[in-house]
Amino acid sequence: MEIGKRMGAPRLALLPIGAYKPEWFMSPVHMSPAQAVEVHRVLGAERSLAIHWGTFQLADDGASEPVEDLRRALSGHDGSAPFEALPNGGVLELGAADAM
Repeated sequence: MEIGKRMGAPRLALLPIGAYKPEWFMSPVHMSPAQAVEVHRVLGAERSLAIHWGTFQLADDGASEPVEDLRRALSGHDGSAPFEALPNGGVLELGAADAM
């Protein structure tokens, strides 16, 4: 990806996983959880955080379906770099070593 070539691997990638169904209609502007896992891999992100899901009903995927599909997509991933989906209102604390 161009981002990785120009900027190097990000320490934290915020990747959208919601509003992807029906894929024939939504794919030009939204990525699926499986595509987000692929972007995470291609970018070489040290850590990724799922965003843009579960707050509003924007498409045909349900409130929990994006996270369930993310877990399925991650089951085939080597897991060397974490990819997390926090619950609504959840907090991710980054220590000084994680600061950008």
